[in-house]
Amino acid sequence: VQLQASGGGLVQPGGSLRLSCAASGRIFSINSMGWYRQAPGKQRDLVAGIGSGGSRNYADAVKGRFAISRDNAKNTVYLQMNSLKPEDTAVYYCSMNIGSDRKNYWGQGTLVTVSS
Repeated sequence: VQLQASGGGLVQPGGSLRLSCAASGRIFSINSMGWYRQAPGKQRDLVAGIGSGGSRNYADAVKGRFAISRDNAKNTVYLQMNSLKPEDTAVYYCSMNIGSDRKNYWGQGTLVTVSS
């Protein structure tokens, strides 16, 4: 199983970006999906998560600005990021919990830079 993240880039404060992460390989079921981020010198933190039934949770810092969604037919998770702030600058990683053995997989990370 491999996860491929895309959609990062440079955006001005107040702008928007949409991240995508697609899983490929021998996949029968995906449990939870999520996005994490890691800023320079800081630990990797959860940004948003979505369960198999569609329940969502968000870090307080992004509530009301970010939205996570999933497309089960495409084994893909998305993160719509609006009203971006400089403090959102980080490498964003996707993660999926896959299969009956509930193994966690990680994408390679995509850099989001919010700067004028």
